[in-house]
Amino acid sequence: MRASIKKWIETPLFQNTIIGIIVINAVLLGMETNADIMAAYGNLLHTLDSIILGIFVVEIILRLFTYRLAFFKDPWSLFDFIIVTISLIPSSGPFAILRALRVLRVLRLVSVAPSMRSVVTALIQSLPGMGAIVALLSLIFYISAVMATTLFSENFPEWFGTLGKTFYTLFQIMTLESWSMGIVRPVMEKQPMAWLFFIPFILVATFTMLNLFIAVVVNAMQTRHEIAQGKTDKEALSEAHSEREILYHEIMHLRKEMRSLSKELNKQNE
Repeated sequence: MRASIKKWIETPLFQNTIIGIIVINAVLLGMETNADIMAAYGNLLHTLDSIILGIFVVEIILRLFTYRLAFFKDPWSLFDFIIVTISLIPSSGPFAILRALRVLRVLRLVSVAPSMRSVVTALIQSLPGMGAIVALLSLIFYISAVMATTLFSENFPEWFGTLGKTFYTLFQIMTLESWSMGIVRPVMEKQPMAWLFFIPFILVATFTMLNLFIAVVVNAMQTRHEIAQGKTDKEALSEAHSEREILYHEIMHLRKEMRSLSKELNKQNE
């Protein structure tokens, strides 16, 4: 029975059905944020939401029955279990805030879609490399903040009056949010040479660091793809080797039969 259930839940039809239900659930959760829709169809939406939650619970139970303890060794299965468990907590009284967490069910789309799983896995694998970039960016920020506070605090205390204010201002500049008209141009009206500080900061903190982040993620995804491709190649070679062995044994068996037949023919001719 376990083997039959395992075979069934691993079929593309079952997986695609779960993906479709997750997408429908996401649409329903979005519709529940509209007061007019809730006033007209609130009961129906709540009923559909309960049915979908029931389907998710049954799916988790089937997977627990099939995989037993191995279910909890798979990070994605554990992720699904936590999401569904959170959805089962009553969203009333002190747990009313958990009602907003129902939208986390949509994240199950990541666990059931292989392409999304690959992207998330690559992001996780790139975290060590990102840590080094974040440390470098923090160092650049600190040096720039000290310099900016020293250079511009007297004329612009609201932006550069303290180290904390300067950090926030530089972060705004790094995101390119009103950096020119909102901050840099007013500063240049009193200190025309201020561009010598801001332009290099933007080039380093925004463009260079962003490209480094992208490079780390792309490298992690490429490495994962190469590993997966390597496994595929090994599997193909293994299958080809097995087919050659089968063909070899069949040829040897055929040669033995031909020898036997040749001996019988020779005996008959004699």
